Amino acid sequence: MNGRTEVDRQRQKLDATFQRASKITEPEVLSDFARYLCVLVSGFLEQAIIELILEHVRTHSHSSIQQHVEQRLRQFTTAKTQRIIELFGSFDANWRKDLEAYLVEEYKAAVDSVVDLRQTVSHGRYADVTLVRIQNYYARVKDVIEHLANLCAPN
Repeated sequence: MNGRTEVDRQRQKLDATFQRASKITEPEVLSDFARYLCVLVSGFLEQAIIELILEHVRTHSHSSIQQHVEQRLRQFTTAKTQRIIELFGSFDANWRKDLEAYLVEEYKAAVDSVVDLRQTVSHGRYADVTLVRIQNYYARVKDVIEHLANLCAPN
């Protein structure tokens, strides 16, 4: 399976989870679910990055390079904007420049906020997040992933 296909499959599953969340009417349960969605969106971002880079490497590299990159990517976590820029920039200097210009304002805020919220939730601290806020972050994260896909795994 190629990277874009896997990213699309994961996105569809996450979209369905957001659909289920939108039907929740009890405010406390909805708040709990919003925190859970922060974790899922952050994980989706990390996995999408891994899948897209691996697709690029599979297309452009020898199998030994692929194995090395795959091992290194499995350690990629905390996908804040600076780490994304550094990772993609390590493959192509033009990607770095592109991402430095693209990952600003609302995209940077959404990506970094989702990752920060995930860290807060996963460490057992309370995160004040609403379904609307995480939906807005998720929309921006999907845009970022599409931009990354167009860089390293164009159709």
